[in-house]
Amino acid sequence: MQSVYLNSRLTLQQVQRVADGAGGYHDTWGALGVVWAAIDARSQGVPALVRITVRAASVGHAHRPKPDQRFVDGTRSYVIVSVTESDSHGHYLTCQAREEVSL
Repeated sequence: MQSVYLNSRLTLQQVQRVADGAGGYHDTWGALGVVWAAIDARSQGVPALVRITVRAASVGHAHRPKPDQRFVDGTRSYVIVSVTESDSHGHYLTCQAREEVSL
């Protein structure tokens, strides 16, 4: 198996509903933890997808990414579109993600 160089420190986040005190709520992003990742931005197309590889975590573990969660690296954020096993031994996961653009 080819080794993967996980050199980007990313925060895995999930949307959380927070009560607004008036009977409603608003959505905010809450941190689930920090993961180390390899980011490959070579994907072409509109919208461009970024391939992010992380060390695998068992199903149900807080550090196992899922679609509609996101990774954050400083001011950059990547919304996860899909997650697949990237090797037959289950050592890594490949996440396809869209980079969010702040206006």
